[in-house]
Amino acid sequence: MPENLEKYSRQVEEFLAVAHQLARDKYVTSHGGNLAWRLESDLILITPTQVYKGDLRAEDLVFIDNQGKVIEGSRRPTGETPMYLTFLSQRPDIQTVIHCHPPSACAIAISKAKNWLMRPLYPETTTEIGPVPLVPYAQPLTDELAKNFEPFLPKYNCFIMENHGLVAMSRGSIQWTMGLIDLLEMTARSILLAASVGEIKELSRQDVIDLDHVMKKRNLPLFGLPGVNRSLEALYFPQAE
Repeated sequence: MPENLEKYSRQVEEFLAVAHQLARDKYVTSHGGNLAWRLESDLILITPTQVYKGDLRAEDLVFIDNQGKVIEGSRRPTGETPMYLTFLSQRPDIQTVIHCHPPSACAIAISKAKNWLMRPLYPETTTEIGPVPLVPYAQPLTDELAKNFEPFLPKYNCFIMENHGLVAMSRGSIQWTMGLIDLLEMTARSILLAASVGEIKELSRQDVIDLDHVMKKRNLPLFGLPGVNRSLEALYFPQAE
C-alpha cells in the first residue's frame, strides 16, 4: 500500500465515506464537486479529476503539496486545485474543505432574490455556520474563480458561488464539514419554503447578542481567521458597531 494511504488510513476511510454520502444525497452528480483535507503543513489529500464521488476508491485519491505537486497517487488532482490552494494558504486555521451542489443552496446561487443566508434565521446556523456570502461568478477551474474568494476568506467559512454551488470549510474533520453542509442545505430549503408562503422572519439583534453569550460560554470559535471577527453581533449587524 502507498505510504500516505497507509499512514492516513483513518482519514482516507472518512474521506471516502463523505464523498459517497455527497453522491448518495445528490449533493454532487456526474464529475461535480470535490473535497480536500490538510493532513500536514505541506500535505493535502484531495479528490481526483473526472471521477464520480459515488465510485471513489482509496486508490483514486491524490496527495499534493502546497504548490499542487502530486506527492502520491496515480490520478490527476481536481481541476479546481488552484481554488483549494488559495483557501488553505489564506486560511492556515482551516483543515477541511468541501465543494458541492446541494439543490436548495444552488437555488439561492442562481436566484436574484435577497441572499437570506447572510441573515440570522436559526440559532444553530447562526452559531455553527455564520453568514454565507455570495462569491461573484467566474469560469470554473480558473485562477479568476480562486481570486474571487479572496475578499471573503478572512471573514467567513461558508460561501455560495454565484451560478455554481457551495463551498464549506472548517477547522475540523471532513465529516464535521459535511455536517455543516447538511445544516446549511436544510436552512436554504427552509428559506425557499418560507419565501413561497410569505415574508421571512429573522432573529433580532438581541437574539444574536444572546447567542454571542452562548458561544463565549461554550468556548466556541467565531468564523473566519482567528481575531478577524469580534462577535456575532458585529457580523450580522455591522451598522450597530
